[in-house]
Amino acid sequence: MTARTSTMHIGELAERTGLSLRTIRHYDDVGLLPATSRTDGGFRVYSEDDFERLTVIKQMKPLGFSLEEMAEILDILASQDAAEANDGKAGSAAKLTEILEKAVHQRTKMARNLAQADEFIQRLRGL
Repeated sequence: MTARTSTMHIGELAERTGLSLRTIRHYDDVGLLPATSRTDGGFRVYSEDDFERLTVIKQMKPLGFSLEEMAEILDILASQDAAEANDGKAGSAAKLTEILEKAVHQRTKMARNLAQADEFIQRLRGL
């Protein structure tokens, strides 16, 4: 990720991501998405990089990753971005493979559950 200079308050971040203010504050409180800075009045200020980070968090959430796993994944992704910027390789390829396998497994499970829900809806419509 490249550094961006545009900033926004929590309300704009919530609107752009479709997440609640409460959820974003929770992610800040647990250290998953600390605000880039705060205004003199104490209001959280977020950057475009924070928006990108929250987008990744939002993508991980339905896959069942815990907050601790999300923090670890975000650290790995950040180190990968830094390594690419320096034309080097950092992070654990094995860990990334493990994360990918878990994500694929969870997505397959979700697709199966969705298909079952669709079958049930069709059954109800047939009555």
